[in-house]
Amino acid sequence: MTDFRRVTDELSVAPQIRVEDVAEAARQGFRTLVNNRPDGEEPGQPTSAQMQAAAEAAGLAYVHIPVVGGPTPQQVEASQRLFAEADGPVLAFCRSGTRSIVTWTLAQAASGAYSRDELVAMGRAAGYDLSSLRW
Repeated sequence: MTDFRRVTDELSVAPQIRVEDVAEAARQGFRTLVNNRPDGEEPGQPTSAQMQAAAEAAGLAYVHIPVVGGPTPQQVEASQRLFAEADGPVLAFCRSGTRSIVTWTLAQAASGAYSRDELVAMGRAAGYDLSSLRW
């Protein structure tokens, strides 16, 4: 079962998706899949290589930006570049979706694309509390 949570027209986040969910993401119009989860974080989770193969089979671009704890400045910069260059909607996932939306939020804050209040409200609408983030 998919749990794609729309944040903007260009971004949705999700808790861990399965290899089988990648084709559904493509059917829903996503163009890029971002995996913010390191391999081996939890027994049974699909590997980055498995997710990349599924993404490529479904015609999606695939990016692996594994975040442990909070995102580093380099991961935020990579995310910022990714969203600037993405060719269509992006689906980002991690264990719960939190690292994905936090990384995106920090990238958006750094670019000045949205105000703090707008970012917190978008997170809340997608089911994530971003009010404690500092930027």
